[in-house]
Amino acid sequence: MVWDPLRKKSVALTPEERVRQWFIGVLSTGLKVPEHMMMSEVSLKVGEKPYRADIVVYGRDGKPLMVVECKRNDVTLDQSAVDQALRYNTSLGVRYITITNGEKTFIFQRKDDGFEFMEKAPVWEEMIK
Repeated sequence: MVWDPLRKKSVALTPEERVRQWFIGVLSTGLKVPEHMMMSEVSLKVGEKPYRADIVVYGRDGKPLMVVECKRNDVTLDQSAVDQALRYNTSLGVRYITITNGEKTFIFQRKDDGFEFMEKAPVWEEMIK
């Protein structure tokens, strides 16, 4: 079991949960996202189908800013992981999409005609501008 500071409860420490908890730390410590501006296991619908986004980061206005898709560290990050995050985005309308397996992390920023890979992750104060 591991304490999820976003859900405020202990959860089973699965391989994916280990990655999710690690990335919550990255967001909080490295990217300076206030803990109260993040949620994990966020329920959403794409069409009529229910999904759960691993982590959603919110802006000061309460609107979703980033969706994070976490995979076990033995899962290759490929187009299907990106497609999954893009599906969630149809419901969330975020500016940033992140996929991670704890070994590799890819961050994309919305541009005029889609999403573009970012070399460096922005800190929260940069994200909300």
